Amino acid sequence: MSSILLFLSMPGGTEWVLIVLAVLVLFGGRKIPEFMRGIGKGIREFNDAKNNVKKEIEEGMSEKDKKQQTTSSSSTVQ
Repeated sequence: MSSILLFLSMPGGTEWVLIVLAVLVLFGGRKIPEFMRGIGKGIREFNDAKNNVKKEIEEGMSEKDKKQQTTSSSSTVQ
């Protein structure tokens, strides 16, 4: 069980160097900026979608609160 946990731990300094070298060998120096640009666009799109969903949920909650306030105020006026 502990060997599985050791395998899943974060890589250290030497491992990161090996990973970077492997990426350089596999993709080459010219493809890495394109690859990183694509990752950046993907992260940006994900964050935009996340913010839109959060905004829609908050707007829906505020509309629900407004409807409850108007129904409670109209029932007390009658």
